[in-house]
Amino acid sequence: MRAALFLTCVNDTLYPQTGRAVVALLERLGVEVDFPMGQTCCGQAHFNTGYRHEAEPLARRQARVFAGYDYVVTPSGSCAAMVRDIYPRLGERAREEGRGDELGRTLADVVPRTYELTEFLVDVLGVTDVGAYFPHTVTYHPTCHGLRMLGLGDRPRRLLEAVRGLELRELEGAEECCGFGGTFAVKNPDVSAAMAADKVRHAEETGAEVLCAADNSCLMHLGGTMSRQRTAIRPVHIAEILASTEENPLTVPASGAPVHVATGGSTRTKGAVR
Repeated sequence: MRAALFLTCVNDTLYPQTGRAVVALLERLGVEVDFPMGQTCCGQAHFNTGYRHEAEPLARRQARVFAGYDYVVTPSGSCAAMVRDIYPRLGERAREEGRGDELGRTLADVVPRTYELTEFLVDVLGVTDVGAYFPHTVTYHPTCHGLRMLGLGDRPRRLLEAVRGLELRELEGAEECCGFGGTFAVKNPDVSAAMAADKVRHAEETGAEVLCAADNSCLMHLGGTMSRQRTAIRPVHIAEILASTEENPLTVPASGAPVHVATGGSTRTKGAVR
């Protein structure tokens, strides 16, 4: 099975360790993983701020760069939702504007082959126990795009529950938004900060060492709040937990340490990703 890693802008720039974790995890499960060097932004930022036409060239590029792969796997619910939910809408709007079916046909190929990481593991590979070991207490935050647009349901929880050594604790108000919402955090900073503070407070109340999610954009937002409040709990992407083994364990930053700071440089080369 051949899959392409769609890393996303945020992960490529700030969280290369998540990309490396995805590759390590999938290769451990027997998947041949490639990192197409031509990938850029999927167009979500443009579309969400009202620049639909400007998003179209990026969507075309996405379809072109990821052509030919059996599957396209991404550790981001929001970017997976952009491809799966918004790309078909771009094609529909182009037809409504009298520009024909060409855009829709171009994007249609990549849409059904794109999977968020946890649904790829559960639905395509058919696994929940990925051989991970993570001896820590964890609470899980289901992000909005994964929860509401992709319908990930209990897939992430099933994967976490199968990790040896991991104790999963319930998060109060788990399905409430963390307050990031892309430009929402910029346009409504006070509301966004209050929502993040509520989420972090609930996470701390669980007594867990780690707050886990399947999208680093939300973890970046929450991690900033944790850093400013100097909390004991740390944000960790689910891919990093699932990639952790007894032989190669993931080390959780100590309390007071910088939260989720990218290390190891860019993942823009195959060597860096691997």
